[in-house]
Amino acid sequence: MAAFNVTHAGPSTFILVGLPGLEAAHIWIAIPFSVFYLIGLLGNFMILLIVGKEQTLHKPMYLLLCMLALSDIATPTFVVPKALCIFWFSLKDITLSGCLTQMFFLHMVSLMHSAILVTMAFDRYVAICNPLRYTTILSNAQIAKLGVVGLARAVLFILPLPLLLSRLPFCANRLIPHMQCEHTAVAKMSCGDISVNRTYGLVLFFIVNGLDLTLIALSYGFIIRAIFRISSKEAHQKTLNTCTAHLCVMLMYYTPSLFSNLTHRFGQGIAPYVHIILGNLYLLLPPMLNPIIYGVKTKELRDKMGKYTCIM
Repeated sequence: MAAFNVTHAGPSTFILVGLPGLEAAHIWIAIPFSVFYLIGLLGNFMILLIVGKEQTLHKPMYLLLCMLALSDIATPTFVVPKALCIFWFSLKDITLSGCLTQMFFLHMVSLMHSAILVTMAFDRYVAICNPLRYTTILSNAQIAKLGVVGLARAVLFILPLPLLLSRLPFCANRLIPHMQCEHTAVAKMSCGDISVNRTYGLVLFFIVNGLDLTLIALSYGFIIRAIFRISSKEAHQKTLNTCTAHLCVMLMYYTPSLFSNLTHRFGQGIAPYVHIILGNLYLLLPPMLNPIIYGVKTKELRDKMGKYTCIM
C-alpha cells in the first residue's frame, strides 16, 4: 500500500491499482503473467513464420490461423507490459487519453478475435459439408475480405465506448481497481450519468457475442451432422481432429469471457481480484494455448513445426 502514498493522479490521470487486496503478492503474480505472455508470443510468431515460409500452407485455413495468431499477439500486448510495470515498479499512472486508447484497442481486438473464430467455423463448415465448392466459396482473397469486414465491424462497434466516456466528467478519486482500462471499471470513475455507457456496453456484449455464438453453433451443428454421415474411419478421424482443435480454441476463449463479463456485472458479492483474474484469463490463456492446440491437432502444421523446431 506504500505505493499509493507516493503516487498522485493529476487532473487527467488515472491510477491502475492492479489486483486490489493482493498488492503484497504483485511481484510473484507477475511471474506467471510474464511466462504466459512470452510463451504465447513465441508460439504465435512461430505460426506466422511457418505459414509465411511454407507455400503448401498458403490456404484459407492457415491464413485464418495467421489472423488468429496476430490477434493473440496483440491482445495480451495491450495489457501485460503495463501490468508488469504495475506489479514490479509500481508505475500505476495512466493518462485519460492513454486509458481510452488502451480500452479501444483491447476491446476492438477482442471483437476481431470473435469475428475470426466465426470465420473459422464457417471455413470448417464449407470444407466438410460442401468440399467440392470449397475453393470457389473460400479463397485466400475471400478470407482477406472477411478479415477486413471483421475489422471494420470491430472498429465501428467499439469506437463509441471511448467516445462516450471522453464526454463524461470524472471524480477526484481516480483509483481504478484493475490492471487495465476496462470499460466498466473506467465508467464507474465518472461523476456523471453513465446509464448510456452501461446500456451500450451490455447491449454490445449480448448482441455481438450472442450473434457470433449462434453462427458458430449453427456451423458446428451442420458439421456434426455431416461427420456422422462419413463412412470412412480415416476421414472421420481426420475431420474430427480438425473440429476438436477449433472447438477447444472457441470454448477456451468464450467460456472465461462470458463468465468474467457476467460475474463482473452481476456477481457483486465476489472479491474484486477474482473479477480481475477471471477477466485476464481469456487475455492470457488462449494466446498461449492456441498454437499448442493447433500444433498438436493439425498434422500438416505439426509436421512443419517439427521441421522448424529441429532447425532451431
